[in-house]
Amino acid sequence: METIGTLQLWIGFTGFVLAMLALDLGVFHRTAHAIGVREALAWSVVWVSLALLFNVGVYAWFGTERALEFLTGYLIEKALSVDNIFVFAVLFSYFAVPPAYQHRVLFWGILSALVMRGAFILAGAALIQKFHWIMYLFGGFLIVTGVKLFQQQEEDVHPEKNPLFRLCKRVVPLVPSYRGAHFFVREAGRWYATPLFLVLLSVEVTDLIFAIDSIPAIFAVTSDPFIVYTSNIFAILGLRALYFLLAGVMGYFHYLKVGLALVLVFIGTKLLIVDLYKIPISVSLAVVAVLISAAIVASLIHPLPAPSADESLKAVAADKTSSLRNQG
Repeated sequence: METIGTLQLWIGFTGFVLAMLALDLGVFHRTAHAIGVREALAWSVVWVSLALLFNVGVYAWFGTERALEFLTGYLIEKALSVDNIFVFAVLFSYFAVPPAYQHRVLFWGILSALVMRGAFILAGAALIQKFHWIMYLFGGFLIVTGVKLFQQQEEDVHPEKNPLFRLCKRVVPLVPSYRGAHFFVREAGRWYATPLFLVLLSVEVTDLIFAIDSIPAIFAVTSDPFIVYTSNIFAILGLRALYFLLAGVMGYFHYLKVGLALVLVFIGTKLLIVDLYKIPISVSLAVVAVLISAAIVASLIHPLPAPSADESLKAVAADKTSSLRNQG
């Protein structure tokens, strides 16, 4: 199938994204402040509405099939990005990041994620076009990832164990405490990184890891790089607002990992049988929507038992100890 991503479309879409990000940071979030639920909800509505308007444009210009490909890809990427929210929350807690600075970290983290994912998508499209068998590799990888996600137990995130994190702390001079919303500061004639830069580095590494899962998943929906890129980017753009909206209630959706695992297995299977039977895009959209919706509904119908008083006190004590350790 012929791709629709002309150079003009790529330039126009990228320009639109950069303009929206400039408006976001330069106007609405010029001053660092804690993002409340009402503001996060408003921005979530803005980003979802823009994605749906773009979807309408794809339908008007390129037809029903491409519009369904975009919508399915957007839904998959949005669902898979939910795991990022949990990791972001753990990272911000581990580093005791003040709420006023969290938006700045996510903004620059997502901006560089746009570049990384664009490079991943172009490389993936080129590989698939030249080596068709790589689709089977992607399919097997997604099935294995889905099975691992299904079996995975809740565990803490330890950024200090990451080799890149340790190398940065060893090589880059670091001040011991935050300096406002700055990633770098100049003190006594010398440049230093702040702990906020280490948080940004951890967010970058996290997105790189998640991109390894999400990019192959969307190629199961469409091989058009422009549809892959735009659906991916719209999902990422709404991730910051979604974080501030859902970070405090993620624990309620405990079956979501099961839903995501089944989505990955379904998509991987679709890739493995692509030469035997091509599952219609409308069926793919319906399956993904049903799996994610069922996981959310099951989480609400069967909530986790409330922690005992002793467990709550231990959790609070651990949080305070972690905060004091990281500020010291």
